[in-house]
Amino acid sequence: MINAMKAEVHHHSIEENFVFSDTAKKSIFTVLVVGIIMFVIGVAMLALGGDSHSHDSHALANSGSDFVTVSEGHDHGHAYHWTNRLKVTFWHNSVFFIGLTIVGIFFTAIQYAAHAGWSAVLKRVPEAFGSFLPYAAALLIASFAWGYHEIFHWTDSSLMDPQSPNYDPIIAGKKGFLNLPFYIGRMLVFIAGWYGFYFFLRKNSLAEDLEGGTHRFWKMKVIATLFIIFFAITTSVAAWDWVMSIDTHWFSTMFGWYNFASWFVAGLATITLAVLYLKDAGYLKAVNESHLHDLGKYVFAFSIFWTYIWFGQFLLIYYANIPEETIYFVERLRSPQYGKFIFINLFLNFFFPFLALMTRDAKRKAIILKIVCYAVIIGHWLDFYLMITPGTLKEHGGLGLLEIGLALIYSAAFAFVIAQTLTRAPLVAKNHPMLQESLHHYI
Repeated sequence: MINAMKAEVHHHSIEENFVFSDTAKKSIFTVLVVGIIMFVIGVAMLALGGDSHSHDSHALANSGSDFVTVSEGHDHGHAYHWTNRLKVTFWHNSVFFIGLTIVGIFFTAIQYAAHAGWSAVLKRVPEAFGSFLPYAAALLIASFAWGYHEIFHWTDSSLMDPQSPNYDPIIAGKKGFLNLPFYIGRMLVFIAGWYGFYFFLRKNSLAEDLEGGTHRFWKMKVIATLFIIFFAITTSVAAWDWVMSIDTHWFSTMFGWYNFASWFVAGLATITLAVLYLKDAGYLKAVNESHLHDLGKYVFAFSIFWTYIWFGQFLLIYYANIPEETIYFVERLRSPQYGKFIFINLFLNFFFPFLALMTRDAKRKAIILKIVCYAVIIGHWLDFYLMITPGTLKEHGGLGLLEIGLALIYSAAFAFVIAQTLTRAPLVAKNHPMLQESLHHYI
C-alpha cells in the first residue's frame, strides 16, 4: 500500500502541462519586431543603395581567374538586381529552418528505433518540432517559386539547347535529373513523406498517453525505423537539389553527409536550448544533469562529426586538385568577401564547442550549454550561408541587416509554433514504457 501511494505521488509529480505565458509571448514578439525592423531597413538600404558590394568586384576579379571564369559562366548575361539578394536570403533561411524541423522528427525517431530510455522525459520537445513543417514547407516552396531562376542556374532552358549560344554540355548532360517537373515532384514527395511520418508518430505518441501499454510503442518503433530509412535517402537528395545544384558544374560525393551533419548538429543545439528554457520556466522537473549531459554529448560529438566531414571533403578535393571540384573552395577562400567567414565558421562549429564542452562538468552546466548552443546554431546558419550565397550572388552577396533580420523573423515564427504545440499535450509522456528508466537516469 505504501509503495502504491509513493508511485501515485511520483506519477502526479511528472504530470506537467506547458502554459504559453504572456512573458514568453512578449519575448518572441520582441525578437519578431527587432527582426522586422532590421529586415525592412536592410531592404530599404539595398533598394536605395543598389549593389552595396559592387566595390568588391575588382578585388574579386584579381583574386583568381578561376573565380571570374566561373562567375561569368554562371551568369550568362543575367543582370544582377537587388531583389536577387532578397530571394537568396529567403531560400537560405527556408532551407536552414526546414532542416531544424525535420531533425526534431529524426531525433524522436532514433530514440524509438534504438529503444533509448534516457530521453523519455524530454522527447515531447523534439517531437513538437515537426509541427513547424507545414510552415517551413510553405516558405520553402514560395521561396523557390519566387527566386528559382536567379538561385538555380540550370533552370535557364537555353543552357540545354544545342542551338543556343549559352549551351552548356555539362549542364545539358544532367537534364534527366535537373529539370523542373522532376525537381518539384521530388520536393513535394520529400515534404509529404516527412509530414506523413511525423503525423503518425505524433498521433501514436498522444494515443499512448491515453491508452498506456506497449502497443503504441512497438507501432512507433516500426514507423520510426521506416522514417529513418526514408530520411536518409531524401535528405541526401534534398541536399543535392536545394544546395549542391546551385553550383551546377561542381559536385561532391560527400555533400549529402555534409548537409545532414550541419542540419543535425544545429537541430541538436536547438533541442538542447528548448529543454533548458523549459527548465528555466519551471517545467521538465524530471530532467536532471545527466539528461543535460547526454544532450551536451550529442552536440559535442556531432560538432566533431561535422568537422570530420568538412575536412574530409576539403582534403579530398584539395589533394585531387581537379578544377571542376576545387572551384567550390577557390570562389570562397580567395574571396575577400567570403573568405573570412570560412574561419569564423570553423571556430563557431568546431573549435569553440570542442573546447567548451570537452569536460564532463561543462556538459552539465546550463549556462555553458546555452552559450555553446547559440554559437552552434549561428555557426551552422553561417555554414548554409557559405553553401548558398557565393554560388548565387557571387560578388554581390553580403551579410547585414537584411540577412540577420530575416533569420530573426524565421526564429520567432519557429519558436512561436513550437511553443503553441507544446501546450497541446503533456510535457512528459507519462505512459512511455521506458519512463522509469528516464526518471532514474544518472551517469
